[in-house]
Amino acid sequence: QVQVVESGGGLEQPGGSLNLSCAASGSIYSIVSMAWYRQAPGGERELVALLTGSGREHVADAVKGRFTISGEVNTKNTVYLQMNSPKHEDTAAYYCKVEHRSYYSGSYYLDEYWGQGTQVTVSS
Repeated sequence: QVQVVESGGGLEQPGGSLNLSCAASGSIYSIVSMAWYRQAPGGERELVALLTGSGREHVADAVKGRFTISGEVNTKNTVYLQMNSPKHEDTAAYYCKVEHRSYYSGSYYLDEYWGQGTQVTVSS
């Protein structure tokens, strides 16, 4: 089992900054990617940014230029989301997802693990 813990959410004013952290721990064989998703009230969960173990990254158009993903996926099992100039519409619960590869009895398996989420509220 892999445990995923997020931290760093809270209340921020528009134009401010927030930094979210995510750490994976437990029985880790190999992490393929770590990603941030968000879900606003009444909305669907959507991808915000993703970072692979090989260093490739993807950032959603809605936050490109304002949010930055970074981390050490393979070495420290961590990922961060730097949120600059947040807007009211960035208010949501933010979740960290870990894509994990395990090895058992000669075969590889892919599993997903989610954190509990951290609330981000952007309001003046």
